[in-house]
Amino acid sequence: MSIESTSAEAKTAVGATQDVTAAGVLTGETTPTGTQSVRAVWRRRMIFAALVTGLIVGMAAWLVHILAHDGFGLLDAALVACFLIYAPWIAVGFWNSAIGFFFMNLVKNPVPKISPVVLKAHDTDPVFVKVAILMTIRNEDPARAFARLRVIKKSLDKTGQADKFDFFVLSDSNKPEVFPLEEAAAETWRKEFPGLSQLFYRRREINEGYKAGNVRDFCERWGNNYELMIPLDADSIMTGETIVKMVRIHQANPRLGILQSLIVGMPSKSFFARVYQFGMRHGLRAYISGYAWWHADCGPFWGHNTTIRIQPFKDYCKLPLLPGKPPFGGHILSHDHIESMMMRRAGYEVRVIPEEVGSFEETPPTLLDFEARDVRWANGNLQYVKLLNMPGLLPVSYMQLLLAIQMFIGQGAVVLFAVLAALAIALAPTGSALTFPVWSALGFYALFIFLFIAPRIFGIFDALWRSAARYGGVVRLFLAGAMDMVFTFIHAPLQMFAASYFMVAALFGRKTRWDGQQRDGYRVPWRAAAKTFMPHTVFGLAILLFVLFFSPLSAIWFVPFVFGLIAVIPFAVYTSDTRLGEWAEKNRFCPMPEEYDMPEEIRAVQAVG
Repeated sequence: MSIESTSAEAKTAVGATQDVTAAGVLTGETTPTGTQSVRAVWRRRMIFAALVTGLIVGMAAWLVHILAHDGFGLLDAALVACFLIYAPWIAVGFWNSAIGFFFMNLVKNPVPKISPVVLKAHDTDPVFVKVAILMTIRNEDPARAFARLRVIKKSLDKTGQADKFDFFVLSDSNKPEVFPLEEAAAETWRKEFPGLSQLFYRRREINEGYKAGNVRDFCERWGNNYELMIPLDADSIMTGETIVKMVRIHQANPRLGILQSLIVGMPSKSFFARVYQFGMRHGLRAYISGYAWWHADCGPFWGHNTTIRIQPFKDYCKLPLLPGKPPFGGHILSHDHIESMMMRRAGYEVRVIPEEVGSFEETPPTLLDFEARDVRWANGNLQYVKLLNMPGLLPVSYMQLLLAIQMFIGQGAVVLFAVLAALAIALAPTGSALTFPVWSALGFYALFIFLFIAPRIFGIFDALWRSAARYGGVVRLFLAGAMDMVFTFIHAPLQMFAASYFMVAALFGRKTRWDGQQRDGYRVPWRAAAKTFMPHTVFGLAILLFVLFFSPLSAIWFVPFVFGLIAVIPFAVYTSDTRLGEWAEKNRFCPMPEEYDMPEEIRAVQAVG
């Protein structure tokens, strides 16, 4: 169900929406846009909380029963604590995907039921507000970045609404060799498009506040001239039709602060990126639909490919400077979560459209680049610990903050669980293996793994339910799904260890770097892979050898965790091999739907590289 299909029913449905009057907003009976009952939203949240809590408590009780077979000591309690730290992540992920799959496939016209703000807009509504499209760049290839912006401009021209949009390239580049290239690209643009849609290029001398500071500077300088802004990353693509639809929804909902599009990966020439983004793509719709179902007016914001109401963003979403020094003090790295919470605190809704609507980005081409980005995210999310006392947050916003922190602390808890489990085997009294409930433990292990991969399973079912032909047919879909599962079992322990390694290193002052990102595929050198991933390999081997020494039969329990750690160096090198990527692209292995029905905008981007 797309936004277009909701428009056909909008004229009748909007009448029902208008029954929720301004009085309802003023009395707190509805969300700020007047499109949803607060009571109904909280009913959803209570149902979701009960489902998550029930699953966690049930599994924790099961784990306690397993560990108590020979008494329940301090080490057993520590293992249960590690599980409880990580469990919310898999429980929330499972129920997000389960609920999202149900709504998107078994409920008629699901999008407006999940994000009812879409009902107020019509396809024939003219754009009457001024909109700024911002591309923030830092040491990027200017030709590449401007080419993508040019594709967006031409797509927007076809809508007949382009005169309401201006373009801004906001540079934070600090490499002198990049400056003249950016300026030349901006001048070429102005000569190519001398019409109503203007392009403004600005480079900051002092890059205060990272990307969030870059956007804040725009708001202070030019924000009063525009009603809405659309931030883009250097790898972003949005179709003109999607941009106009989102602006129309914003126009129709004056108390809508942020409207986030569902961003999907573009077809890639990198083998690593193809497999990773396939797993994200087929599972994302169900996951985000379930997420949006209970978050409602406190939805997600990912920092780009979104429409933002400038005035409340400028007035209420200025980020605080955290006390202390980096990596945990200073400017906030992961700004988007905090800005969305501040927007909602100010009385404006934050919504997501849980449907693929023509909004794209690129995936890091190698494991090396992916881990660098993941470590930056870990750093940013862990800074949120210093924001737990932020006043005035809504309960759901506060929970978002806790889950964002828990996402990476939970990964560290899994690594610690593995260490403690190995230690428990070494310290186990003689004969305790005879009373260990093997079948019960296997059942717990199987359920844990199922919950971990459930969003991907629901994603495969979602793709089958809609049309496997979008992915090249049932056979291609299942082959790609199988490869995605292999990737998941290898990649997940790497992410867990990387987060743990960063947290330990950060205690000794390690900082993350903010720089331009690698966009094109390349083969990772063995030396670079070994330099980055040797700690992963050493840790995996140490755990495995330690367990083998004390109890060879017990080592089988650790294989799913340590295999990826031990194999990471060749995994990083071979999945970056450009020849493998070319083969996958040629044979459409792990394809995106756009490879079978390619939008003009994606075709244009691929033509310019």
